[in-house]
Amino acid sequence: MTTDLVPSDSPDRLRASMVSELRRGGWIRSPAVESAFAKVPRDRFAPESPPRAAYAANDVVITKRGPNGRATSSISAPWLQADMLEAAELRLGAKVLEIGSGGYNAALIAEIVGPGGLVVTVDIDPFVTERASRFLAQTGYGRVKVVLGDAEHVADQHAPDGGFDAVIVTVGVWDVPWGHLLAPDGRMIVPLRFSTISRSFTFVRDGGHFLGLDPEVCGFVPCQGAGKLPDQEPVLAGGAVRLTLETGPALDTDALDRALTGDRTELWTGVTVGGEEPFDSLHLRIATVDDRFGMFWQDPDRDTGLVQPAMRWYCPALITRDSFAYLTIRRQRGTEGRWEFGVSGHGRDGAELAHRLHDHVCTWDRAWRDRPEPTFTLHPADADVPAPAIGRIFRKRHTQLVMSWPDT
Repeated sequence: MTTDLVPSDSPDRLRASMVSELRRGGWIRSPAVESAFAKVPRDRFAPESPPRAAYAANDVVITKRGPNGRATSSISAPWLQADMLEAAELRLGAKVLEIGSGGYNAALIAEIVGPGGLVVTVDIDPFVTERASRFLAQTGYGRVKVVLGDAEHVADQHAPDGGFDAVIVTVGVWDVPWGHLLAPDGRMIVPLRFSTISRSFTFVRDGGHFLGLDPEVCGFVPCQGAGKLPDQEPVLAGGAVRLTLETGPALDTDALDRALTGDRTELWTGVTVGGEEPFDSLHLRIATVDDRFGMFWQDPDRDTGLVQPAMRWYCPALITRDSFAYLTIRRQRGTEGRWEFGVSGHGRDGAELAHRLHDHVCTWDRAWRDRPEPTFTLHPADADVPAPAIGRIFRKRHTQLVMSWPDT
């Protein structure tokens, strides 16, 4: 059958189109990863989604939601899966641990490492592992070992002699308890949370610690079990708004809810950004110097016009027990495609928080915006790590993440 006779919305054509897009975007960079994406049928792991949606290069497929409607399991966007697999530098015969299952990514890994490799995929949810086992068997990847359990504890039981050549984490985690399972030259790809910020790191050994290479802005379904995120997450305005704070005093949800609809302090910074211009270093800089740093979220399906955040997800905020201020935005007058940052403050301390966040934005623009971004290292929790000259240490149960900014 010629290609012209294959329907344009057939899985084979959609898969080929997805691969071409990933290659053009630079997410696929090696023949091995390209071959895996070209062969593994993503639609077979997402039967609840139409094939066109399953093969959308930039879209996540949600496979399960919790009682609050938030995703508890998903298949990551192909661009992010490709980027993480490239970062892992897998080879034939490699031994790989995947934290967070679903089946499709494990099949990609199995395709790359070949029959002589080892793929162990772990998930805490029996709904997920049952699906993964079934879909892997149906698509010819039954050799993948699917393990039900909390990865913080059960992964040790399945480590091969000499350790795993790669650990690939596909859920958002707050800590990294798997470093001891890694082979000396292995690589860990981890979407790590710190101060409510998420970055996907490639961790490689450097003596007694790990270097965190190529931090990539990302978002993942949060992990469950012993390693779940320690965030406080008050939900306001009937679900239209959510705040996230990792540390600090217990938050008063009722007071914060009242603050949202009460008097506000609005300030404009004069700092502008283009439509496609990144400003994620702003998050890192504020988190470096302010313990009240958190995130403001708007549910796009419940937009009542009450708030105007600079972004719906991962919008910088300063949060206290009963007050908050968040980053907002407006089109800059007299320009095309540029936007001005502002701040909206709410609650008893809203004015003080708004002025503080305003100053953070202006300081970032004046002194930090054009500097190289910080470097990251990951150390054991009991290691004696000197504080960076400019930066911060994020202390966790098993590890401590050091963020260090260059002096110039």
